[in-house]
Amino acid sequence: MLLLLPTSTYRARDFVQAAQRLGVEVVVGSDEMPVLMEGSGERAVVVPLDEPDTAAEVIVALDGRRGVDAVVAVDDRGVLAAAAAGERLGFPHNPPDAVAATRDKEAMRRALGAAEVPQPAFVVTEDALPDPAALPFPWVLKPVDRSGSQGVIRADDLVEARAAAVRVHAVSDGPLLVERYVPGVEVAVEGLLRDGELTVLAVFDKPDPLEGPYFEETIYVTPSRLGAESLARVEAVTARACAAIGLVEGPVHAELRLEPDRDRVHVIEVAARSIGGLCARTLRFGAGIALEELVLRHALSMPLDGIVREPGASGVMMLPIPAAGVLRGVDGQDAAKEVPGITGLEITIPPGRQVVPLPEGDRYLGFLFARGATPEAVEESLRTAHARLTIALEGGAIAP
Repeated sequence: MLLLLPTSTYRARDFVQAAQRLGVEVVVGSDEMPVLMEGSGERAVVVPLDEPDTAAEVIVALDGRRGVDAVVAVDDRGVLAAAAAGERLGFPHNPPDAVAATRDKEAMRRALGAAEVPQPAFVVTEDALPDPAALPFPWVLKPVDRSGSQGVIRADDLVEARAAAVRVHAVSDGPLLVERYVPGVEVAVEGLLRDGELTVLAVFDKPDPLEGPYFEETIYVTPSRLGAESLARVEAVTARACAAIGLVEGPVHAELRLEPDRDRVHVIEVAARSIGGLCARTLRFGAGIALEELVLRHALSMPLDGIVREPGASGVMMLPIPAAGVLRGVDGQDAAKEVPGITGLEITIPPGRQVVPLPEGDRYLGFLFARGATPEAVEESLRTAHARLTIALEGGAIAP
């Protein structure tokens, strides 16, 4: 198993542990050689993740030397290389063009539009902003080539839109995507495609309103509290979106909004990977099987029949960065862990590092995990624990 792991990913340990549980020999492919693996022979190889064709050549050469049975990208940066390698080696894979569309918001929007999949009205521009008569406010401005909420800003008039465009272009010098803001609740769908058929593994509620001006995600809780009819629409639209883009194999993470009073579900984002950060730790299947193990089982064509999410509710809080500065530490961690229902807390930025909040930043401070009998109990545990943390920055401390 070749795991494509960008050096900046949170998820290396979880995927490697999943492979070990399966008894799979792992080769790590990264954009630079990890210090701990220097001199380890071909248990680690340098793969240029930002150059998919070159990366595929490296992987094909590795297969010729020692045999590669599957290639799995654990983060956005590796998905194009994995698709290109899968095409050349004959593994079940997504078409490279489809994967490329998930990394380019303009291409994704046009693919969804061609298939009449519901999504926000949009305009792509290099410089000039759209005419508000043609695209009424409020807008959401975002770069076409960033993931998560980086560079995503709401604007309610032209003055705000001009200021937002300057900030977006500071994050990325590519084209600007301007979307009509869609009100309503937002959910995340975690799924697995097999030969074009989507299996929905979980639907996450996002109980904190994402109304702007920035769209920092915090709490994810599953199972969703949506009604059965709404969930059915969410799953159906997600499947339509995957088909429109051309995705057919492997994990899928999608973001959708349910517009109030219209029974309409809008696709906000589709990614050809599993949920980001450490959020996958909220999900367990069967006898404690992790999401990463499910992804690896699929890549190795191992049986997946009968694997369903464990009962009960679970959730994660992506700890937001409250202000820019040098991180001195996070106080109150022991008190947060003592909250009933809390199952873990991991701070992913070490002290002494510069931290930058959204929309310019691209990382969270850490992850807080909880389990409980109901989604409401999980949400309460996460909020209570978060309130016990104090983020110490150079020159002061900030409570949530």
